[in-house]
Amino acid sequence: MQFTRLSIALAASLLAMSAQAQVTVKDAWVRATVPQQKATGAFMQIQATQDSKLISASSPLTPHVEVHEMSMQGDVMKMRQVADIALPAGKTVELKPGGYHVMLLDLKQQVKEGASVPLTLVIENKDGKRESIEVKAPVRALNTSSHAGGHKH
Repeated sequence: MQFTRLSIALAASLLAMSAQAQVTVKDAWVRATVPQQKATGAFMQIQATQDSKLISASSPLTPHVEVHEMSMQGDVMKMRQVADIALPAGKTVELKPGGYHVMLLDLKQQVKEGASVPLTLVIENKDGKRESIEVKAPVRALNTSSHAGGHKH
């Protein structure tokens, strides 16, 4: 009888662990800055095994990190902070220049090519459970071709 209870408890615990949002982050990078530039963007691909959302991000580089969306409204490109970014189950969501991205604001120092920027992403699953994901994003040069759709503050 004791073995059965232990087995049931173990199975329930494994099921609860697998129910958490399992999220993978790939190809994370941060755009390099020029001296005195106060903001830059972080970009990546995020995939969740269940419906989830990116609700916030942080970095020891600056206390001001926001989740943003850039979109065209008529002939004008507009950028705004968003409360979250939906991560539909099994689909890769790309944070990229000209679309959704993470903004690092009020930078106190230049972000140089070749460095690495630590980021913490906070993901919330459909049940309201939160998971923090640590990411080390390499800094890429300003003139890299994948940086089309530049972003200035």
